[in-house]
Order: sequence, then C-alpha cells, then structure tokens
Amino acid sequence: MNYGYCNQALRINLSDHTIKKETLDSTFLKDYLGGRGLNARRLYEEVPPEVDPISKENKMFIGVGPLTGTLFPGAARVNFTAKSPQTNILGDSNTGGFLGPEIKFAGFDQIILEGKAEQLSYIFIKDGEAEIRSADHLKQLDTFKTQQKLKEEIGDNRVQIAAIGPAAENGVKFSGIFCNMVRAAARTGMGLVLASKNIKAIVVRGTMDLGAKEPDKFKKMIDDMDEEIKNHSEYETRTRLGTTQLVSSLNELGCLATRHFQTGYFEEADQVSGEYLEENYKQKEKGCFACTIPCSRFFEIKEGKYKGLKSEGPEFEGLAGFSSRVGLSDIEDALYGVDLCNRYGLDVITTSECIAFTMELYEKDILSSEEVDGLKPNFGNSEAVFKLIEKIKNREGFGDILADGVVSAAEKIGRDTKKFAMHVKGLEIFQADPRGIKGYGLGVAVATRGGDHLRSEPWFEFSEDAKEGKRRFGYPESAFRLEYKGKGRVVKFYEERCVLADCLEACKNTVVNMEIISFKEAAKLLNTLTEYEFTAEEIQKSAERIMNVERAYIVREGIRREDDTLPDRFLNEPLPEECGESAGSIVEIEPMLNEYYEARNWDMETGVPNIEKLEELGLHEIAEEFKNRDIIKIN
Repeated sequence: MNYGYCNQALRINLSDHTIKKETLDSTFLKDYLGGRGLNARRLYEEVPPEVDPISKENKMFIGVGPLTGTLFPGAARVNFTAKSPQTNILGDSNTGGFLGPEIKFAGFDQIILEGKAEQLSYIFIKDGEAEIRSADHLKQLDTFKTQQKLKEEIGDNRVQIAAIGPAAENGVKFSGIFCNMVRAAARTGMGLVLASKNIKAIVVRGTMDLGAKEPDKFKKMIDDMDEEIKNHSEYETRTRLGTTQLVSSLNELGCLATRHFQTGYFEEADQVSGEYLEENYKQKEKGCFACTIPCSRFFEIKEGKYKGLKSEGPEFEGLAGFSSRVGLSDIEDALYGVDLCNRYGLDVITTSECIAFTMELYEKDILSSEEVDGLKPNFGNSEAVFKLIEKIKNREGFGDILADGVVSAAEKIGRDTKKFAMHVKGLEIFQADPRGIKGYGLGVAVATRGGDHLRSEPWFEFSEDAKEGKRRFGYPESAFRLEYKGKGRVVKFYEERCVLADCLEACKNTVVNMEIISFKEAAKLLNTLTEYEFTAEEIQKSAERIMNVERAYIVREGIRREDDTLPDRFLNEPLPEECGESAGSIVEIEPMLNEYYEARNWDMETGVPNIEKLEELGLHEIAEEFKNRDIIKIN
C-alpha cells in the first residue's frame, strides 16, 4: 500500500517506445513535495534553453501530489509542465476533476513524456503498466468526442482521459489539454506540446490502494477541516456560484475586464453574472474528487437558438471572457463561446483576449473589415466572435494571425499595436483589471509562467483589515486593494501558498483563498499520511525553493526585471469615472517590484536570484550554472 507517495515515476520515450519506471528519491520528494514542484525541478534539469518547444527534445512532465487521491477536500489536481510553445519560457497548467487521483491509483507520482511518436497515438496506463496505441481514428475529433470514443473503445467508463482537440493538431499555440470533458489545463500551450509529440490523449485506469501511515489521525484531521470549510463565511457562496461570483463582485468594484480593458465596469453585468447563470440555467452542483466545495455546476439551455446546449461550468474566466471582455451581453452567447473553446481545445483567456484585441483595433480604425476576412468585429458582435473562434481553430485567414497569441498577432499587424496586447511575458492576462486590484497586478507581473493570476492569488488585499495588514506584512495599506505599499510581501507570501497547493495538488479554494491549511498544518497532515517527517519550516522552505527554481528557469531563458511589468494601459491610463471607487487608479509597479525583490532576496536591478539565496535553498548546481553562464556576475 502506498502512503501519500507512490515513490515512482513513469518515463515514456515515444520515439523508441521505451517505457520504464523510476524510483523517486526520498530527498527529491521532500525537497519538492509533489506535482508542480517535481515538474519544475525536472524541467530545469532536462530541458535546456536551446530546446525548441515543439521539437521532440522538449519533454512533458505530468505530476500529482501526496494528498491526491486521499479524502483531503479537493485534492484532485494535476500539473502538466513543459517548455511553452506560446511563451518560450516555463509552460505549466493545472486542472482538477478526476484524472489526478487516477494517476495515483495507477501507481505513479509523475509521468514523463519524451521524444515523438511516429504517428498519432494515445497512451494507455493501467495499474503500473503502459502502452502506446494508434489514434489515427481520433484525428481531428474534438475533445468531447475523443473522450467518448476512447471510453467506448476501452470498454470502461471509469477510465480518466486527458485529450487534445483539433486546435492543437492544427498547431494553435494556446491549445490546451482537457479532462472530464471541460476540465482544462489550457494555459501556456500544453496541448500543442502533446500534439507535437503526436499524442492525442492519455488514458489512465488505476485500482491500487492508497493508505495513510496513521489512518485514524489523518481521518480526524480531514474531518476537522471539512467542518472548518463548511463553517467558513465564504462556503455557501463558493458552493452556489464558484468563481462565477466574480462577475458581479469585480464589476461592483469597477475592475471587471470590459471591452478589452477600456473600462472596468460592464453595464449589463447582471445579465451575464454567476447569479443569473444560477437562477436561469444551473441544473445541479458539481465537484471534483473528494470535494467539500462543489463549486462547479451543470447547466442547460432549454429554449432558443442554443436549445440543447448543456455542459459543466463555466468558470469565471470563460464567462467573463466571452461576455464583458468582448462586450457580449447575452449569457447564452457567452456559454456557447466557452463551449466551442472546450470542444476545440482552446484556452478561453487567450482566445477572448485575441478577439477583444481585434475588436479594439477594428473600432479604432487600425484594422479594416477586409483585413479581418470581411467580418465587422465590433464589441458585442457575437457572430464575429464565433467565426473568429472557428478561424483560430483552423488557422484560417485572420485566425492564422491570431493562432500564435496576441503578441505574435501584434507583431504581424504592426502599426504600433503592441501597446494594445494585454499580456505579460507572452501570456495573456485574466478577466480582472489590475488597476483595481494592485496586489494581483504585481502577482501577474512577476508570475513565473507569464501573465497569470493563479501563481499568487493575494486575496488579502480585499480584507480591509489595516491592523492585520500591519501585523502580517508590515504595512496597514497591504489590506487595501487600491494601495500599493506592502504588496511585495503579500505577493511573496501567497505565491508560496499557491506553490503549496499545486504541490499537494489541492484546490486553491481551500489552501489559498480560504486559508484552511497553513504550512504547519500541511506538515501535520503529511506526517500522518506519508512515511516521511516534515516540519512547517521545511515545507515553507520547499515552497520558496520551488519558486526560485521556476524563476531560475525563466531567467536562464532570458527573463529579467524589465519583463516583470504590465501593459502600458494599466501603468499610465487611469480607470474611467464609471468605475466608482476604482476610478482614477493606475498600477504603481516599480515600488511594488522593489519591495518584492527585496522580500525574495533577488537582485534589485535584474530580478535574478542572488547567489546567497540559491545557496541557502540548497540550489548549488543552479548557482554554479548561473556563474558559468555569466547570469550572475561575481565580484
């Protein structure tokens, strides 16, 4: 029986069909915890800077954590990691559902894919064994049909599947990997990495037992956490609405991404909100494996032009992406747009940004209708939205310009359009305006995979608890979203909590936003679950170590301080008057960045981790490599 860890990785060479198991060293597991941490370290060691992201030399690492597959609430997640074809730096995406636990039940903490299959294939893993099978019959099928066909072919509805859609097969750089139909690991182009390896899907079935070293103590801790979650002030809202609650709440604050961030207030938000979705379309709640907070939902459209459309979701990013960001005020249009992205295997954040970018350029007379294949992409034009999604999926016409992401599109269009591209380090940003949530703005600017809010989630800036801000982060201002002092320390703290969540592979609802589990409690959990002994200090240090490994990876790829910034609009254009309390706000990125680098002990001028910090964290090989590559100058 496995206690927390299976102590095994599965390495599959797709070029020569070599499949082998590797024992994971106990020091490696303790230093990098699981999931995201294991993947980050492997990526740094095995994928050097000269590797082309869509070459067979790139590798994909699929990692789960010690809590995955246990009764811990929401410990169902899994990380897919590779060099990103979209950003050319760290590629990493995380999803929930049921795949992660199935990988553990099959006997593995990590799966490593290397090389390239000769023909389109899928991988079948069952109880410690794996084989590579032909997927010619799945070519160009959407993600839903692919998963359905594979279940029929294998004859087992209990298999868990990670699949790509036609967008990835057609070379779209922001294509993702989809599990349980709509559970998307969609950021940074991990779908294209699978496609470049000729892998259409990964199918997993496991029946192995998982246990705990001290089962009674572990179960008691889980029961206590379940009670704490259910008594939390946010439990009822998170269960009813999940992340879709953010449409209303961010709009009220004046920082909902609206018409490509030209404003933070959407006049018709009440018609596309989570509350409206619940009242009119929600059929029942839906949760991940062992979830205490079923924050997703099944919905159905029963009348009108989309009659019969039913699915799970959407999350806030998809709902806002295809409503306020592109100016659509009909929630059914938004649901249809998200459904297209899920079926084609597209990232909803990048897709909605590419379309909103096109719309702003069109309305400013920078792009003509002729250049956009005869479309008239005004904000609010649903027909243009859907046709652009189709064109992106097929890399057809203007869709081919958008299919590499907004940075590439701006470079191809020219005419000084780079300033309209809403991205950081090549990754398009989320559906909230950083001018109204400055800690999140800093988190997005420094995130190791590019413009990403899930690397930090500094929710504390909504607390408005000045006393607690002073106690925890040294500045009372840190507790207020429109202030910038203390945010460097806030972001560092929540980055490490996010690392903890992604290594344990637990839901950020629990670990980060509701702060149910601290480093101390994580140590207690792991000590009752696994064969190893952890202290709170060791776990916090592991989280910091992983952050520095990820930073080292992107530094080695050329990232420096000048890349840790936000689009000019957020730095120099104040939010307009209709944004209420947020009106007039901009992001003071430089002082926040100074404070963040100081907190991290990174070089103030370059953003490179200092030798002392690397050595303190036991990253001696990275320190030595930085010296040899002249990344760090030694006086």
